[in-house]
Amino acid sequence: MRILMVGHYPPHGGGVANHLDNLVRELRKRHEVHVLTYGPVRPRDFEREFVHTVRVPPVYGLRGTGFAFLGSKRIAELHRRFNFDLIHAHFVGTTSFAGVLAKGKTGLPLVVTAHGSDLEHTAELTLGRFYVKKSLLEADAVIAVSHWLARKALSLGAPSVKVIPNGVRPLEEEKGKREYITYIGALRDYKGPETFVELARVFPGEKFLVVGEGPLKRKLQSLAPPNVRFTGYRHDVGTILSRSKLLVLPSRREGFGLVVLEANSLGVPAVGRRVSAIPELVREGKNGLTFGDFDELVGAVKRLLEPKENAKAGRMGREVASAYSWETVAKEVEAVYESLLR
Repeated sequence: MRILMVGHYPPHGGGVANHLDNLVRELRKRHEVHVLTYGPVRPRDFEREFVHTVRVPPVYGLRGTGFAFLGSKRIAELHRRFNFDLIHAHFVGTTSFAGVLAKGKTGLPLVVTAHGSDLEHTAELTLGRFYVKKSLLEADAVIAVSHWLARKALSLGAPSVKVIPNGVRPLEEEKGKREYITYIGALRDYKGPETFVELARVFPGEKFLVVGEGPLKRKLQSLAPPNVRFTGYRHDVGTILSRSKLLVLPSRREGFGLVVLEANSLGVPAVGRRVSAIPELVREGKNGLTFGDFDELVGAVKRLLEPKENAKAGRMGREVASAYSWETVAKEVEAVYESLLR
């Protein structure tokens, strides 16, 4: 097959770019895969001929809408050059709407994947809701990375949804002392990092690590007690998690929660807020614990800091994470493609 992926892609960062990077690597073992992403960016040298860009205004609101219309035109141009078999758009909203418009111009089958904030945030905006609903109705196949998102997609008008979760990439485990309670994620309100900082006050004898960047960073640094260290954005997630004894995910919404599996893959239990898709990954009392309010969070952390509980949950976490491979994900996605091309 010759496939065109549409969405955020390295050198862009973020969950969608990470997902797409891993999926493309697997699919390229058997197929020719091109990518259309937001410009201006410089593609990596090893795939320069397969990564295409659309230059869009760097202004919130205009950026996404600009990509929808300019992107659809670019897809049609690329199709004339490469003769794709299908389009697969990642993130339901303006990105997938580019695919909807391109489908009308090219007649190509369209697959869209919902990743999280598209259905939990973009769908709440007036114009965003139009892009989301139109995409879900017009797509030939809809994929969601969690059952939570699948239910959301169905409620927004998708005729049917296939659940294919994210995979977890192998992380290099480093030997050494596990000493941190760790938060990894954007420092934005919906991720709940202030809850993590508040938690550090309850455990003054523990070391807390905040990994990530975002608009709340300065405020959080001014509020944080001395036992909290901020590292900024880090690429070496394996190193960070190898030195962690517990991961805390206090997000108020989360379409999947890949960091839970990344932590589990290195034997690190997770504590996550009982919302969205988090309970699908944090299996209560096995690879971690969930919480509803702050008192529950404190209790969960106390329990998982006990060495025996921590080791038991860590072992179970490795088992849970081993079930989520990108090889399996790619094969399930291929099956969706094949069903449309028969």
